[in-house]
Amino acid sequence: MGFPLNSVTAIIGPSGCGKSTYLRCLNRMHELSEGASVAGQVLLDDNNIYASEVNPVELRRRIGMVFQRPTPFPTMSIFENVAAGLRVNGHRKHPEIHNLVERALHRAGLWDEVKDRLDTSAVALSGGQQQRLCVARAIAPEPEVLLLDEPTASLDPAGTVRIEDLVQDLSGEFTVVIVTHNMQQAARVSDYTAFFYLGELIEHGATEDMFTTPKDHRTEAYVTGRFG
Repeated sequence: MGFPLNSVTAIIGPSGCGKSTYLRCLNRMHELSEGASVAGQVLLDDNNIYASEVNPVELRRRIGMVFQRPTPFPTMSIFENVAAGLRVNGHRKHPEIHNLVERALHRAGLWDEVKDRLDTSAVALSGGQQQRLCVARAIAPEPEVLLLDEPTASLDPAGTVRIEDLVQDLSGEFTVVIVTHNMQQAARVSDYTAFFYLGELIEHGATEDMFTTPKDHRTEAYVTGRFG
C-alpha cells in the first residue's frame, strides 16, 4: 500500500480492525507499547524505517502524528508547545524559533486566535483549538508525512469542520494519512481510501471509486452501512 506525495489517504473500518495500530506502525510509535512486535517493512523515500541504523526520534520528526484527543503539554505555554519539537531538532536561536512557531500556527489556522496570548497555558484553549495546536506542533519541524488518528473524534461539529478544512489545506504541503470512523469525513477530505477489516487491508484506491464501485463485497457492505 502506497501513499502518494501531497495527498490525503483515509483509513476506514469498524472498531478494532487495526486502523490505529497500523497508523502507529508508520512512525514506529507501536513499538513503544509493551510486548509489541513488528514484521515487514515501511518504506520512506525507499528506505526501511525499521532498519537498525534509523533513529526513531529523528524518524518521528519526518513523520509527525496527531492523536484522537488533543494532547498539548499541560505545563507549557502555547508558544512553548509548538517550539518543543523545534528545540529537540536543534533550533536554539530565539528569532528563528519565533518565526517558525508563527509559521506553524499560521498553517494550522490558529495564529489570529492566539497571537496575543502566546505565553498563556495551552490547556486554556478550547478542544478544537488544542487540536489545531497539536497539528501546529507536529508540522513545525517540517515533516514529510502527517499522521492523524481520528483527530475530530472528540470535537464538536464546528471544530470538526475546522480540522477537515485544515487537512485539505495541508495536503498541498504534506502527505497526510487520516484514520476515521466517519465515512462521510473520509469522502470529504481524502483523495484515496483504504478499508481495513479484522486486521487485514481489504481494499484501497481512489476515494470516489471506493465509495461508488468497490471491488470487494465486504467493502461494499461497509460503505453502504450494512455493518459497522
